[in-house]
Amino acid sequence: MTTAMTTRPLVFLALPQEGAARLATQFLLAIAGTLLLTLSAKTKVMLGPVDISMQTLAVLLIAAAFGMRLGLATLLLYIAEGTMGFPVFQGTPEKGIGIAYMLGSTGGYLVGFVVMAAIVGWAADRGWDRHPMKLFNAMLVAEVVMMAMGFAWLALLIGPEKSWQFGVVPFIVGDLIKVALAASVVPAVWSLLKRS
Repeated sequence: MTTAMTTRPLVFLALPQEGAARLATQFLLAIAGTLLLTLSAKTKVMLGPVDISMQTLAVLLIAAAFGMRLGLATLLLYIAEGTMGFPVFQGTPEKGIGIAYMLGSTGGYLVGFVVMAAIVGWAADRGWDRHPMKLFNAMLVAEVVMMAMGFAWLALLIGPEKSWQFGVVPFIVGDLIKVALAASVVPAVWSLLKRS
């Protein structure tokens, strides 16, 4: 097995090697990824005073399993669906749809998801998805970048102090748990595949 083959992300095990079948499979995986993102956005867990969605976990798992290119394509497709007015985001349609919703308080986090997918996908493309600590570190960096982008956008809307208090602090523990979970699951799948 070549080094290039051993550093490809999980999804490459299921992809046809070339041609139209490969493109069709990638397209179907991207669609499935957007469905998972939508479902995760609507799934909430109460942790303290706020509802926490499972979306960060879904972004991390998709990026680690799909790699950078397909992971990015999936997140961009998801953002495009939301831009077109499909109710794919956490607060849609209750709090608006399309561009109007995206320019609201969650806009920075949504763009941050795309950057998060790029960072984690980049790490997976280099084989970090086989090592829990390497993957955890990459996911933690991605999490910090995503939260910083969300904080910065929210700070423009409501000020830095409120943005920190309501847009970052309540989510720290939950997001660290999701990072640890995602960083454990993907290497565990690789370990199972090696044994079979």
